[in-house]
Amino acid sequence: MSEVCAAVIVAAGAGVRMRGGDKLFSVVAGRPLLAHTVAAFESCQEIDRVVLVISEKNLGRGKSLMNEENFKKVVNVCTGGPRRQDSVNCGLAALGPCDLVAVHDGGRPLVRPGMISRGLEAARKTGAAVPVVPLSDTIKEIDETGAITRTLDRSRLVAVQTPQVFRYDLLLRAHDEVAGDVTDDAAMVEALGHSVATFEGSNRNVKITTAEDLMLAEAYLH
Repeated sequence: MSEVCAAVIVAAGAGVRMRGGDKLFSVVAGRPLLAHTVAAFESCQEIDRVVLVISEKNLGRGKSLMNEENFKKVVNVCTGGPRRQDSVNCGLAALGPCDLVAVHDGGRPLVRPGMISRGLEAARKTGAAVPVVPLSDTIKEIDETGAITRTLDRSRLVAVQTPQVFRYDLLLRAHDEVAGDVTDDAAMVEALGHSVATFEGSNRNVKITTAEDLMLAEAYLH
């Protein structure tokens, strides 16, 4: 039986740093930002189906956009939960069983099919893999007063992006067994004691959180 690869695109956040605007539907390079994100997975030959997880207030708008864009791989648009991990869990339930699942931030429209493929390849070998980029800035730790307490070894530090790719059964188990708040799905899998591999990310694969980020995305997409 052939391998089935899928994606959960999480776009259920409040976007509180956008000064009242809704980043997901902001037009970037002639197309809503969220459409650029989904299009990358639509274009990746290895991805068979996609679930979009969106906030309840944007549910109708999200469904309309998917129809307008005529995305063939989007099999479900569902609402998320109060936390990001709750939204991912909703997406996994709507997706149903598959072999590998990529979890991606809806606010990262600059992801490319090649990166998705690299993640799938890495996860085939290890069961769990995340894209990373090296840090260019010096990283320091501070105390509660803002004073520097130490300088960290940058050579051993990376910034983690999405899509994060996992065996479906492994990620489902992580969501069943890890209840505490986490910042990403990899942390849940790590909590099970499972090793998480890394693969090459991209400095262009930025998460859009501010109006300034939208201008950056516009420049990259033109």
